[in-house]
Amino acid sequence: MSILPSSPSRRTFLRFAGVATAAAGLAAGLSACGDGSSSPESGAGAPGADDAGTINASISYELGTNGYDPMTTSAALTVAANWHTLEGLTELDPATREPYAALAAELPTDTATSFDVALRKDAKFHDGSPVTADDVVFSFERVLDPANNSLYRSFIPFISAVEAKDAGTVSFTLTHPVALVAERLSVVKIVPKAAVEKDAEAFDASPVGSGPYRMTDNGAASGVIGFERFADYNGPKPARAALMKWNIMPDASARTNALTSGQVQAIDSLPYLSIPQLEATHSVESVQGFGMMFAMFNQSASSPFADQRARQAFLYALDVEEVIGTGLQGQATAATCFVQKEHPAYREAATVYRRDVEKAKALFADAGVRTFRLMATDHDWVKACTPIIQQNLQDAGVRVEFTERKSADAYNLIDGSADAYNVLIAPGDPSVFGNDADLLLRWWYAADTWTDTRMHWKDKGEYAKVQKLLDEGIKATDESAQLEAWHEVFDVVSAEVPLYPLLHRKAPTAWDPKTLVDFRPISLTGLSFVGVGSAT
Repeated sequence: MSILPSSPSRRTFLRFAGVATAAAGLAAGLSACGDGSSSPESGAGAPGADDAGTINASISYELGTNGYDPMTTSAALTVAANWHTLEGLTELDPATREPYAALAAELPTDTATSFDVALRKDAKFHDGSPVTADDVVFSFERVLDPANNSLYRSFIPFISAVEAKDAGTVSFTLTHPVALVAERLSVVKIVPKAAVEKDAEAFDASPVGSGPYRMTDNGAASGVIGFERFADYNGPKPARAALMKWNIMPDASARTNALTSGQVQAIDSLPYLSIPQLEATHSVESVQGFGMMFAMFNQSASSPFADQRARQAFLYALDVEEVIGTGLQGQATAATCFVQKEHPAYREAATVYRRDVEKAKALFADAGVRTFRLMATDHDWVKACTPIIQQNLQDAGVRVEFTERKSADAYNLIDGSADAYNVLIAPGDPSVFGNDADLLLRWWYAADTWTDTRMHWKDKGEYAKVQKLLDEGIKATDESAQLEAWHEVFDVVSAEVPLYPLLHRKAPTAWDPKTLVDFRPISLTGLSFVGVGSAT
């Protein structure tokens, strides 16, 4: 059957205490820590791990306002929790970012416009009900239903129909062949149709999934998210600890103290200045990732940055190496492309911005820019960079009116007025949803929220060319043709710069190697304990 608006009307979400983390726009950094050297078969009781052990962690993000429902949540903490309790047909390995079969019996590799996916035999949800093809169809249809306004819909627009072939097999129909189908199926988590339809708000508060852990406390009242091993899990990534407890600690000092005192075994978002201190007693690693600090330019008629020369001048004015060395203590790399050098699709962009004050002055003068309004979000690490950025811009002969706002407030203001800002400095990292270049590019350069409402770039400049190239890339089943399209997009946006990275950030994580088995930090802010055990 076709994907039609057939799901229930949009419900009122349970509201949690806490600050919203990038709800419908910027996906603030998350991260996963993988099973590392352990194989998927190692499971509970692997050497060094205590089958009855408990994992204690401290997480830097607060609960968002839109619950745990995987159709809608984009808050850092709730998405990270869902990695452990929910499954897609496929999942991305938390360390390598490579897809693997989760609820699917095998990894889909077909690039045809129709294919079948057999489900893992005897898979169960946490409420004891079997995972069926009807649950899979329901899960995809609710995401694809425009009435539900799911941001995940934009990641799978090529799916035109999902049908239950039989109780254990699902048939997909695509609008065109897609080489990335195994990666993209992972964005839809499979949920029990009966439980969601019975009480959507209860499901949003405490989701029922088929993952290796079952949630026992959603943290809304206690400040601690609780998990226990799901005994009936029969998938490739079994829980290696009996319990997990995630202490919600946005305060960096509190997280650091919790680790040094032994209260927790791992923390994310380690303060840069605390790295030397913790290296003496714990394992500390900063892994380069895609997560960026970007400059977004308002190209509405009233903004001076409607002129491409002004946008380029801004970037030439910045000493990004000073920003990284002084503001971030070396925990980032300057952007030489839309993606970081370690990304599989990386190729240095045609235009690379390095500080050239005289060129910046000339371009600002040619564009007639003498003063403008610069807004930045108030993330701690962004705040460490903005004084340097302001000084760099003043050195280039322009006057900057600077304001700082909470992320949600900044986007609410920008979304409400075309004249709310000239330039925004903020962090962003959609790689938590997927790591292929098409997904990362489309997040900013294809979505109307960004291109039209925020950048005011849609239908001007090279917007149409970028859309054409993105379509060519997603339809290409040959890797070289795919890369060719993406590389051309890299070149176009490096010159056009409607929004562009200044740097790609490293994410520092600290942990106790004596009590965590096979823990591996990766490139994003946050924690995952997929395949990780706890030792007594």
